[in-house]
Amino acid sequence: MSKHFLGDTAVLLGRSLRHIARSPDTIITTVLMPIAFMLLFVYVFGGAINTGSDSYVTYLLPGILLITVASGIAYTAYRLFMDMKGGIFERFQSMPTARSSVLWAHVLTSLVANLISLAVVVLVALLMGFRSTAGVSAWLAVAGILILFTLALTWIAVIPGLTAKTMEGASAFSYPLIFLPFLSSAFVPTGTMPGPVRVFAEHQPVTSIVNAIRALFTQQPVGTDIWIALAWCAGILVVAYVLAMNTYRRRIS
Repeated sequence: MSKHFLGDTAVLLGRSLRHIARSPDTIITTVLMPIAFMLLFVYVFGGAINTGSDSYVTYLLPGILLITVASGIAYTAYRLFMDMKGGIFERFQSMPTARSSVLWAHVLTSLVANLISLAVVVLVALLMGFRSTAGVSAWLAVAGILILFTLALTWIAVIPGLTAKTMEGASAFSYPLIFLPFLSSAFVPTGTMPGPVRVFAEHQPVTSIVNAIRALFTQQPVGTDIWIALAWCAGILVVAYVLAMNTYRRRIS
């Protein structure tokens, strides 16, 4: 990456972050649904769900964090769509700026905004009784997984942001991602699910990511889950990045 690219990306990132600072309702809206799910499952359904854990909010939190990210990246697609429709990309291309810096600024903005949302959700979970005996290294590992997961989903969000025909279409793609944790070990153990559903739940990426984060929070052996989780995140990130960059080049050519 050239100094020119890094400087342009930093300037455009500052622009995007200022937009978020002037419109904090973006973050508020992003965290409302995950927090509502957390309140609903802990205080309404939690007493009827047997997870073998002393604290259901501790069992639940990893899945809620993934839902938070899936909810947040819808705004990345929305912001990209609005910039495309508003001619911002063409305007920047007429200036001496690195062509991909505009796209990277949106991706990094998504990362920052999602990290803030995740911090808010964790704070609410603490108020609801979430407790973790994890050390600094375990928390750093959780942060690393969530950052990788956020980048992977953000690059997926770039594609509909660049190609959607309507504002609703740009953000609607995130709905399946939001509900994917419901077909995983995020809310109940997969062993309680019927056969075909259990097979899908145990072999989809969310389950390994949730299991790895949950084990890190509770200082349990992570086993192979963490490597499977990292492989899923890295694989999705690479594929989504290649597809997004190819889509971007076609749109601006």
